[in-house]
Amino acid sequence: MSTTSQDNTRPIEEGIHTDFAKEMSYGSYLAIDELLSAQHPVSDPEHHDEMLFIIQHQTSELWLKLVLHELRSAAALLAQDEMRVALKRIARVKHIQRTLTDQWSVLATLTPTEYSQFRGYLGHASGFQSWQYRGVEFMLGNKHRGMLKVHEADPKAHAMLEELLEAPSIYDEFLRHLARRGYAVPKEILDRDVSVAHVPNDELVRLFTTVYEDAEKHWDVYEACEELVDLEDNFQLWRFRHLKTVQRVIGMKTGTGGSSGVGFLQRALELTFFPELFSVRTAIREPPR
Repeated sequence: MSTTSQDNTRPIEEGIHTDFAKEMSYGSYLAIDELLSAQHPVSDPEHHDEMLFIIQHQTSELWLKLVLHELRSAAALLAQDEMRVALKRIARVKHIQRTLTDQWSVLATLTPTEYSQFRGYLGHASGFQSWQYRGVEFMLGNKHRGMLKVHEADPKAHAMLEELLEAPSIYDEFLRHLARRGYAVPKEILDRDVSVAHVPNDELVRLFTTVYEDAEKHWDVYEACEELVDLEDNFQLWRFRHLKTVQRVIGMKTGTGGSSGVGFLQRALELTFFPELFSVRTAIREPPR
């Protein structure tokens, strides 16, 4: 005889709360009503696939908010010489990056025909205008003052980006931390204008070569370097997946924001945040046999 319940339901346990007329609920805590009412398709008549397009980008913005939250904390911790806790923040960012990269597979289900049927309604709205994405790039060191102009119409976003532009990046704070520990970080690196992108430095490559060739002696610094490499690798994978999704959906068309589209995204792949941490791979000497 079957032991399965006749109505195939799970009874509600007596201890489960069901009356939330005067208590905070899951929905009120997370502002679910507000969150789920934030999707406003603009196509007319409304195209079925525009909801996918909106939610894809909204969820990305939520994850970017958390990435910024973690990176800003990691930078502050490095400034306080709390490297182990900073690396914990970076480890979380790495997991978020994987989620962001995997999300492109959902948008890639949007065919060129489907997208073309509502793309014209987007006007010049473009992911290029995401101030949170720009903030993440600034935090990682890809500084460009000219990017602020895109956000002049949004004073709050503009102010936040200007603050991040003028603040040390994660890499800047890491190098300052190393200098305080006695590592020979070049003075011009420590005194540089942090509002511009970092440029490769041969002395810094030699410093990291010393670390990598005697990893046992410099283990925590060696580990931190590899965490930063992971961070950049993940970012580049996200950029590449973005490029391939755009290429799949719109081919070589120009972007809605006016960029060259795929060509613009391709050039971004040539940018690097932590150049010396990649150059050191070439500089490391193999031990004698």
